[in-house]
Amino acid sequence: MARNAGASSRELRRVVGASVIGATIEWYDFFLYGIVAGIVFNKLYFPADDPVVSILLAYTTFAVGFVARPVGGLIFGHFGDKLGRKSMLIITLMIMGVATVAIGLLPTYQQIGIAAPILLLLLRIAQGIGIGGEWGGAVLMAYEYAPENKRGFFASIPQIGLALGLCLASGVTAIVSMLPEEQFMSWGWRIGFVGSVVLILVGMYIRLKVQETPEFEEVKASNKAAAIPFFVLLKEYPRNVLLGMGVRYIDGVFFNVFAVFSIVYLANYVKVPRTTALWLVTLAAFVMVFTIPMFGRLSDR
Repeated sequence: MARNAGASSRELRRVVGASVIGATIEWYDFFLYGIVAGIVFNKLYFPADDPVVSILLAYTTFAVGFVARPVGGLIFGHFGDKLGRKSMLIITLMIMGVATVAIGLLPTYQQIGIAAPILLLLLRIAQGIGIGGEWGGAVLMAYEYAPENKRGFFASIPQIGLALGLCLASGVTAIVSMLPEEQFMSWGWRIGFVGSVVLILVGMYIRLKVQETPEFEEVKASNKAAAIPFFVLLKEYPRNVLLGMGVRYIDGVFFNVFAVFSIVYLANYVKVPRTTALWLVTLAAFVMVFTIPMFGRLSDR
């Protein structure tokens, strides 16, 4: 059975669209935390005695999400191979949505003391697990549906969700940061988190209409799935795994310096207005929407 057998153009468009929309929502939630961490969480969820320490603690909770991502990838990658991509993508969307809305409703350090940063940390771990299962699953679903000669292009399309998610997160924060400082710190920053419930519901509706990939259905019907697919991957493709991890490590470091830390750096040290810094990141993320598929298409040549 061919990789894309049984996959019509309509099905392919539906799958790719669902992957992009789902990835956009999850990356929006993930980056919203990082953007707000250095301008809100350091003041509301940690002791404010030392501003530098507070910022470091806030970004530590942001970093914990990256530690949790491989865990989510392993868990949902395993069960995605066993039970299907679709069901795992729905679950990861729910995990991310619940965690994000809960952050928007979380009481501050002054209100509940040490419980505030602890709960914030746990919710960030949940976000990391959710995005860890989401990203690989969305890319894999688009890849398995794609024509053989366009796999690079179609596998790059879900990655547009990262750019759109960052664009949306920084744009929303830029808009609410135009509120008076007292209102922004009191309730304005929460709008982006609580409002994500609307995006989650839209994403759930779309993903429920997507079918499993023909390739997964073929493996399921043949009962050829490995007991623990991850071990097979490490045994047969160790070099590819290490290369993939290395490439993503380099990309991830530089990208998150640009996407998250640059906002605090520009606002606190270069004295660029916070709203301006947020719009600059939004503009850069918008440019990525076009460059990502361009390089995806080049990879097929």
